[in-house]
Amino acid sequence: MLAACSGEPAESAPPPGVSAGAPAAVPDALPEVPPALDLSAANRRAPVDGLPDWSHAGYREGAGLPGDDEITTDEDCVVTAGELAADYDVRPDDERDDSAGLQQVIDDVRDDCSPDADYESLSLVELPAGELAVSRQLAVDADYLVLRGAGGDPATGTRIVFRPDENTRYDSVSDGDWDEDGMTYESGKGGWLWPGRGLFRVQSRQVHEDYTEDHESAPANRRDLFEGTVNVHWKSGAELAGLAEDPGFAARTGDTVVPLAKRPKDFTEGGYVNIRAANTVAFYEQQQALPTDHDLRNLHMRQQIFRITEVDEDARTITLDRPLEFDVPVSSVSDGSEEIDGKVYESKAAPLVDPVLGVGIENLYLTQVVEGHTPAEAVHDYANLSPADQLHGIVFKWVVNGWVRGVTTYLTGSHPLVTEKAKNLQVEGNRFVGSWNKGKGGNGYLRGSRVWDSVYAGNVLRGLRHFTFQWSASGNVFTGNDTDADVNFHGGWERHNLVERNTVAVPYAHRPGNCTVNCGGEGGATEDDSAWYPVWWGAGRKAVKWSGATGPRNVLFNNTLSKQETEDGEFVPYLDAPGTVLRFGWNGTAYEHLSTGGTPIDDWAGHETTDFTDGGGVDASLTDDAPSLFLTNVTP
Repeated sequence: MLAACSGEPAESAPPPGVSAGAPAAVPDALPEVPPALDLSAANRRAPVDGLPDWSHAGYREGAGLPGDDEITTDEDCVVTAGELAADYDVRPDDERDDSAGLQQVIDDVRDDCSPDADYESLSLVELPAGELAVSRQLAVDADYLVLRGAGGDPATGTRIVFRPDENTRYDSVSDGDWDEDGMTYESGKGGWLWPGRGLFRVQSRQVHEDYTEDHESAPANRRDLFEGTVNVHWKSGAELAGLAEDPGFAARTGDTVVPLAKRPKDFTEGGYVNIRAANTVAFYEQQQALPTDHDLRNLHMRQQIFRITEVDEDARTITLDRPLEFDVPVSSVSDGSEEIDGKVYESKAAPLVDPVLGVGIENLYLTQVVEGHTPAEAVHDYANLSPADQLHGIVFKWVVNGWVRGVTTYLTGSHPLVTEKAKNLQVEGNRFVGSWNKGKGGNGYLRGSRVWDSVYAGNVLRGLRHFTFQWSASGNVFTGNDTDADVNFHGGWERHNLVERNTVAVPYAHRPGNCTVNCGGEGGATEDDSAWYPVWWGAGRKAVKWSGATGPRNVLFNNTLSKQETEDGEFVPYLDAPGTVLRFGWNGTAYEHLSTGGTPIDDWAGHETTDFTDGGGVDASLTDDAPSLFLTNVTP
């Protein structure tokens, strides 16, 4: 077993009791999880002509989630529930704060076990049955670690109750939403925390040398501004060189070799790199986002994480393990476009400085306590009931080969699970139920943002705002899930994602107008009388407000979709097309924005039941007799 870092058993300095407040909410009943599917590589179909290749999606590209055979035989790196109590004073049902002990065991695994661990020899922390109390965000930055509870049933399993303290709740709130712009300290900005704090934050805490002094002097509620995010997002990234025959571009769609402006630095064979293409006016035009009253932004809307297969210092190139899915201009003007906001913005190849590898969270129940509100208030209320409590359940940021299975979330502060730059995740067999905040600013999603080559399978969603793919998410599979919230392509050039064999039954009450306080429709409009149908698609003219249009070839296949169009009415089938492959944003050979009568739509709202399959941007020419485009056998 691991020794506590101080050299003394943790019980010599017991953590304080949990602050008094409202008790944790426990649901009367929980929905059943859909039957498990065989997601292994052996059960996957070969790529289908005309469709993206999803065969490498999920944990370790289809290796199957690890079991006991992949747990290390080193007893020092397996912490049992008994050892957790004896050495870290983490004991269930004692009404004492377990945050310090849980963080310490993760830190000890990171320092003592992770350096010698791998995917075949994972460390394990076993959490006890009963209630554990947590008051602050837990940083899970130990590679090759399984956090395993005793079950996801709150009555019999591991029940983690999050009562965030004053240094964890947001003290910067404006107009009914977390205000990251107002959350600053010295050189640090609240936006560096994006997508926000959570109960479990799977992300590096490494601090760049430029921020060491600010990190050390920061108060407790600002210190995490300088951890993890800025190491990669702001401080790394090599500028690119133009191709000899095509000098405005460093690479084109389908290329695997990317030329750099200078000799490669910090790139390693087998390491990971984020290729980030600068926005250009021409790219906005392609999305049918112009003209617009909204400001165009210098940012990297098109992104993707790749594994590096070769670094050629002499040629100044890196080689990627997969073909690029988008053109990469050298800069925001190198394709002939005008400057955006009077600036030239460079595309970048950014090595992942300290990605978290091989972390799994499984078999537990988690919930967040919010004072002054009851669970009944949060049902189909698309409001922010407590903006200071917009904390997530699980955050994956700069993560490769992570997973969540057998987890039940109930009334998290915002998203039960959210990604921001993650690759090859597997989210399988979970229950995601309810959120205290589902309003202004975009809260309460099962949110797949900047996530690539990942699988969401056999989950049940209830009482959330949306399931989303957004912000350049690509190559992901959403299969065999059961949800009463819409599947939402939320904008930002998400592309090549597969949505198949899901049951999506959207009730009449699921609509942005059902909101009591701190409301916001798609794009932030306070008044929104539209209805959410089983599918939502980001049109350029609207989605440009926060990102940009949904991208090419998002595929729907063999789903059971329905919408309750009137209060207390029947659920009406939606997009009922068995065996037909619906390719959204596609004309058969290339990207095409959704349109009616040859005119691109400004907004999905009002077009939910429009037939776009006759030359309107949804290609329905491909059919398939198999039950799945992803799996060979779908028998549970």
